[in-house]
Amino acid sequence: MPQPVLPLAALPDFNNEVAGLIHGYLFTPDAPPQRLNAREASQLAQQPLADAGFLWLHINLNHARAERWVQGHFNVDDDFFDEIHSASPRTRLAQQNDALLAVLNDVTFSEEERSTQNATLWIWCCPRVIVTARYRPVGMIERMHQRINQLSLHAPDALLLWLLGEQEAQLEQIVRRSSQAVDAIEERLLSAAIKANRSELGRLRRMLLRVQRLLAPEPAALFRLLNRPPQWLRREPLSELRIFTEEFSVALNDLAGLMERIRLLQEEIAARLMEQSNRTLFLLTVITVLALPINIVAGFFGMNVGGIPLAGNPHGFLLLVLVVLVFTLVAGWLALRRPRD
Repeated sequence: MPQPVLPLAALPDFNNEVAGLIHGYLFTPDAPPQRLNAREASQLAQQPLADAGFLWLHINLNHARAERWVQGHFNVDDDFFDEIHSASPRTRLAQQNDALLAVLNDVTFSEEERSTQNATLWIWCCPRVIVTARYRPVGMIERMHQRINQLSLHAPDALLLWLLGEQEAQLEQIVRRSSQAVDAIEERLLSAAIKANRSELGRLRRMLLRVQRLLAPEPAALFRLLNRPPQWLRREPLSELRIFTEEFSVALNDLAGLMERIRLLQEEIAARLMEQSNRTLFLLTVITVLALPINIVAGFFGMNVGGIPLAGNPHGFLLLVLVVLVFTLVAGWLALRRPRD
């Protein structure tokens, strides 16, 4: 029986697979975004685009030929791939020749594990082409792809601003959820679960330190870009970048304040644990002091020598118990008495 033949539209595009192209779109002012495959994007790169039109290419760096394909057809600077090969996940935004190079981090917060997962996104942006590259799937790119027909992406800088806004929203979400977790731990601080609270605070602090290390350089990079913007960058994106920089700085300050709050809670828990250990040691010391007279008397009367007192007295045992009790009460009073001011 002959196998059914799939229609042409249902066949996989092996050209995209070889080139490492995940998403390719042509944006024009008066038309919805047009989906492109690798062959169509390569052909458009050789032709002048319409006024205010631009290409967006999102590539998978795990494909061996992705870098060669982008460099061969879209004249991407070598510095862009040098930045990728450096494997530095730190946020960066700088001007290279007539293009913008950006390194963004897609940080997702896991509510169950109180941890974050990071995926780095490299961006090369010029007036007519914007290239985004990644090794691991980036959540904000997929969210943008799902809403691409509803978004007003009329220029490459608008797409870059949308990604920056998503990163800032993720940072605010991490700060908000971490703050909620710290509030819950602070309420449980007086409970008996001090050990669990201490380990959870340590995990939260390590997570926030990692997020701060990844995202803290971004405001400084944005300020440098605002001081020396590319000539093709319009005024409206510059004003939005200035507002975004201020909001991102506020979010980072909130993150630093939350880390300081976690540090104070850790110190409080450490002080409580030390106080509990001191009480335990004090109790053991008191028990040792109270048992000291008994041990001394038992040691003396356990000697196998002659002349042991009260050996022939019928009330010797009661007299010995009375002596030990008196010594124990005196030792207890000396150990438990409060020192005077």
